[in-house]
Amino acid sequence: MGFQIANEPEADKVLDQYPFAVLVGMMLDQQYGMEHAFRGGYKVLSRFGNLDPAAIAAADPEEFKALCSTPPAIHRFPGSMSARLQELAALIESKYDGDVTRLWTEPDTGKELLKRVQELPGFGKQKAQIFVALLAKQLGIKPAGWEAAAGDYALDGYRSVADVVDADSLLKVREYKQAKKAAAKLS
Repeated sequence: MGFQIANEPEADKVLDQYPFAVLVGMMLDQQYGMEHAFRGGYKVLSRFGNLDPAAIAAADPEEFKALCSTPPAIHRFPGSMSARLQELAALIESKYDGDVTRLWTEPDTGKELLKRVQELPGFGKQKAQIFVALLAKQLGIKPAGWEAAAGDYALDGYRSVADVVDADSLLKVREYKQAKKAAAKLS
């Protein structure tokens, strides 16, 4: 089936072909529309020529920032996100020898996977839980106890990007998030 998070066929193909693009999309998924965040890897690949963590980490920061800021930018805050992307790439290069899949294929437990994801720049507990759920629901990466590690994001429904499999589910997730925000404002 393949990813349908970016809601743009070419960008979704990049998610299918480049595991690092999935991690980049999750990193960019804050204060920015989900589908736009998950187009980030496609934009970097189109402009930079590859998604190799070593090459991204080694890129000149100012040149990389300019590349990420070119409209349409990779994020509404392209400067800070380009720096975070380079930091993320450097960590994947140094800790996992550039093989991002080791991040999620080596852990034997959901708890260990969650811990590894939380070590990434820009990944707090909630984002890490969502990413664990995304790995399980969309890539079949289900180490023992992944459900407990992912918390409510492991449940069936439309709670997060982990549940986005088409345009309709994207709308349902967006509606769920808007309802949660509205409820939070009332309390």
